[in-house]
Amino acid sequence: MSKKTQPRNTVTALTERPHAQVLIVGGGINGIATFRDLALQGVDVVLVERGDYAGGASAASSHMIHGGIRYLENGEFRLVRESVQERNGLIRIAPHYVKPLQTTMPIFSTFSGIMNAPLRMLTHKQRSTKERGAALIKIGMTIYDSFSRDGGSVPKHRFLTKKAALADMPALNKDLKYTGTYYDASVHEPERLALDVLKDGLAAAQGTGSAATARAVNYVEAAGTRDGGVVLRDRETGEDVVFTADVVVNASGPWTDLTNQAFGGETKFMGGTKGSHIVVHNDELLEATKGRELFFENNDGRIVLIYPLKGRVLIGTTDIDADPSQPAVCTEEEVDYFFGLVEHVFPQIELNRDHIVYRYSGIRPLPRHEDTAPGFVSRDYRIVDTPIAGLPGTTVLSLVGGKWTTFRALAAHLSSDVTTKLGVARKVDTTGMPIGGGKDFPTTDAQRALWIKSHRDGLDESVVEGLLERYGTRAAEVVDVLTDGPVEPLESDPSLTRAEVAYFAQHEQAVHLVDVVLRRTNLAFVGGVTIDLLDELADVLAETLGWSTEERADEVQRTLDVLRESHGVIVPLHTAAQPA
Repeated sequence: MSKKTQPRNTVTALTERPHAQVLIVGGGINGIATFRDLALQGVDVVLVERGDYAGGASAASSHMIHGGIRYLENGEFRLVRESVQERNGLIRIAPHYVKPLQTTMPIFSTFSGIMNAPLRMLTHKQRSTKERGAALIKIGMTIYDSFSRDGGSVPKHRFLTKKAALADMPALNKDLKYTGTYYDASVHEPERLALDVLKDGLAAAQGTGSAATARAVNYVEAAGTRDGGVVLRDRETGEDVVFTADVVVNASGPWTDLTNQAFGGETKFMGGTKGSHIVVHNDELLEATKGRELFFENNDGRIVLIYPLKGRVLIGTTDIDADPSQPAVCTEEEVDYFFGLVEHVFPQIELNRDHIVYRYSGIRPLPRHEDTAPGFVSRDYRIVDTPIAGLPGTTVLSLVGGKWTTFRALAAHLSSDVTTKLGVARKVDTTGMPIGGGKDFPTTDAQRALWIKSHRDGLDESVVEGLLERYGTRAAEVVDVLTDGPVEPLESDPSLTRAEVAYFAQHEQAVHLVDVVLRRTNLAFVGGVTIDLLDELADVLAETLGWSTEERADEVQRTLDVLRESHGVIVPLHTAAQPA
């Protein structure tokens, strides 16, 4: 029998004991962080995710960990203060993935927008002005700095006039009048950070298997209710189990209303908007950024970004009302929009579709906003008690909103609400607690060299260095796995070894080939996928997961389909050396 028709160990752990104090539905960053927080409190908690971990809205981020300087104009001072504090905190507790990022705003006027800003704050409607001027931006940056006084996690902002600005960044549009430069932060590996948070939660469990007090499984859907419990469906085998819990947390992001509907409840909490991005390989544009994020207002009033990352340039994002029941894809119109905003800032740089190596789109988990302009919809969150007829003896909490930057604080808030419902005292505060491979992470070149040297265990130094980059100090666990067998680099990508690919399946719950290509690695993001690479990865996973020849071929085809349909990536079916 194929292993694909047999339940996974993680699923068996649910079916053998179909009850927990808390069931979290949704494995995005907020659901995962809440899982971690509750596990640390000793709560018996289960998390289920209908797809792969961090594969929904969490996978469609701008890779930013930011205070949200533009939210000041919305009057969301509480959110900005919390976001800046959490940004500074993540730089300290997750330094392997979250790093300070110098950000420059090109400014084309002096006083534009200063009269309309109060009206925008009060009405949340886009006013007639096409851009914010230097005076308004200077005020915003000064307020922003005031929220960052925590011992200097990031430097204060600086303003340059035209001559100095163009000397600083020569490729910028010569029509600008000023630049304002400040610091935020970026998350280089968002999906891996989510996995790190998940692993922290699993590690906090008491017991093992079905007796574990923290259990998590992907590709399991909360499909409805029956007999007072939640019907959990294994999307790999189609098997159902009725699972009961004292508290159910609906953390399914933009799909929150759809999840409640599946439970038999009618809610209208969500009103998400679609945000798309493209990733381009253009050396001239990469050089022009000088290693900084360009964060600015396009001529339609939309705040957008150009961000150098992993030798590529990320360009985003749009803000378009969208239906969460439909797949979100980056359209050709959005691509044209991105090209226009690059031309606005760097008019001498030629960019075309041949430069695009990857594109992606997702729906933000924003609250319902009626006639509020999309850009002014609150990025804050709230937690709502939600009566569900199909779960009469269960407390259901729906999470509305939330974003990457505030995931730790949000999880602490939501976890506190849950423990209050359970009558359980909190015993762990996650403020300042290192996340996964961020613990004892070497932050200087000397510390890094020493760590690599002391953890080589006979492996090549470059291999250990790559592992430290991908996992932080959790690389030590991966080194232990790799040294148990031959460390054989992939022929199509020597930065990965066969043992590490197997590790994704054995220790990180990678179920499909696409999980590895999109979320356990950056292979697709940087445009590094070839048919030879897919074949090599599939060979390793087939051996590890027990796929048949037919299943292996299906996995390759499915990955090709997802790359083409969702990310605009056409993978040639022959190598360059072979005739087409």
